[in-house]
Amino acid sequence: MQPDDLIVVRPQGLYCPAGDFYIDPWQPVATAIVTHGHADHARVGMGTYHGSEEGLPILRWRLGEQAYRSHAYGEAFDLGRVRVSLHPAGHVLGSAQVRIEDGDHVWVVSGDYKRQHDPTCSAFEPVPCSTFITESTFALPIYRWPDTAQVAAEIVEWREHCAARGETAVLFCYALGKAQRILAELAKHSSRPVWVHGAIASGVDVYRQAGVAMADTELVADAKSRDEWAGELVLAPPSAAGSAWMRRFRRVQTGFASGWMRIRGNRRRRNFDRGFVISDHADWPALLQTIDDSRAERVIAHHGRSEALLRVLAERGLRVDRFDTGVEGERA
Repeated sequence: MQPDDLIVVRPQGLYCPAGDFYIDPWQPVATAIVTHGHADHARVGMGTYHGSEEGLPILRWRLGEQAYRSHAYGEAFDLGRVRVSLHPAGHVLGSAQVRIEDGDHVWVVSGDYKRQHDPTCSAFEPVPCSTFITESTFALPIYRWPDTAQVAAEIVEWREHCAARGETAVLFCYALGKAQRILAELAKHSSRPVWVHGAIASGVDVYRQAGVAMADTELVADAKSRDEWAGELVLAPPSAAGSAWMRRFRRVQTGFASGWMRIRGNRRRRNFDRGFVISDHADWPALLQTIDDSRAERVIAHHGRSEALLRVLAERGLRVDRFDTGVEGERA
């Protein structure tokens, strides 16, 4: 790290000394910029929360009423001696990159991001900078995502396969972002409603209120009979796997929607019948493309295993570093 770096690592998280604020801090601080509403990025206990207007309903849902300062994408605001703006990251509804300028340098903190089309949130926007801090959750060449529309068609086919066997298709997925994206993609392939776990239903309601179009849903808790489940698709959070909640289904097949399903061994180890490769993070080609688009001379990686990525970038002549924050990307 250099003496004039705009972002450094402190015990509380990524810190901007010139602006006296933190980005996605994991301990209480006075001023926080929160890139999005996932629990490993948005935490209670901050004095003031800065975030995107699009993401404000998510933060209120996850954190309750706090001292929020919301900003439109691209709108510049001053914190200390730096000028800050938020830009779409394409990860989930309201997700943002953080651009920081001090008059001499421009740094961008990516937050979590993806480049694939997602009908539930604003698309990623490349932001030119001198230093780019990138997540690296899937920073290995093996991670390359298939077309999400095709994966949604495969989910519909799986449901029909289960229906022919009198089984329920229970698809585990993260409750914020992934579930809503699946529902939006399924709406293009089928008019049948999808049953959802209560933990997913509340997030779906927030997205609907934001105007996101998705497949119709029914709440699992509202079912009148166990016999209703045969041939139905049910979305549930990973925490429901192996729980007492699953006992309501007579016969069941399970699936998991995640970028981790790109490795077949992950599905076998977790005892899922099917794995569907849908990720809300950038895959290997998208990471490289995004770094090229940033035109950064220096790249700092965090969130994940970044050795392969940094080696490739160094071979291309870029200055590379890593922030060892101890935080790994989980909702993939």
